[in-house]
Amino acid sequence: MTTLHLFDLDGTLMYGSSAPVQISRQLGLSAEIAALERAFGAQKMEPHQFSMAVHALWADLTPAHVRAAFDGSPWLAGIRDVWREIREGGDYCAVISLSPSFFVELLLEWGAHAAHGSVFPEVPFTRPVDTAGILTPQGKVTVADRLCERFGVSRGDCVAYGDSVTDSMLFEVVPISVAVNARPYLAERATHVYEGRDLREAYQLVGMARPGVDAS
Repeated sequence: MTTLHLFDLDGTLMYGSSAPVQISRQLGLSAEIAALERAFGAQKMEPHQFSMAVHALWADLTPAHVRAAFDGSPWLAGIRDVWREIREGGDYCAVISLSPSFFVELLLEWGAHAAHGSVFPEVPFTRPVDTAGILTPQGKVTVADRLCERFGVSRGDCVAYGDSVTDSMLFEVVPISVAVNARPYLAERATHVYEGRDLREAYQLVGMARPGVDAS
């Protein structure tokens, strides 16, 4: 039975932070992104509104800023080890995040089979954001379904890893879920709960169980 492991990025693979926060730090805009993140976390902004706001905030963003943000982010330990083990076992791993695609896709360098984020124009920006490409919680499920088709598996063969309410819809449609440093709302709905800074430990909670066994 082949398994597809679906990882959120912000707050899940990245400890206590997010791609927008790390990018904004490179531009000296920590206070501005903190205000936007509070509004989004309080559900006062929809994903497309948040994305348009950060696009405007990052008018001076360059590829060097993006790379520095990625390299300096507080990643969990063991990400590449886990993905290597998944690959060697004949399974698949993918990242699905509401964060900008130009940041999320850098995780392909670490061994993810696929990485999907909200579609932003290339950096530096010369075009506006097309809101049709901005992911939503339901959009994560849509992307997961496309990945299932790509890799020849079903929802019943998936494991989802996440930390917040934006992952809740995906958790609802897969048989095994791992709440990683998660808010209580999601932790209460997860198969497994992990608190810590090493993805290898979170991955071990899934153990040798195959999601398809309990998919019925």
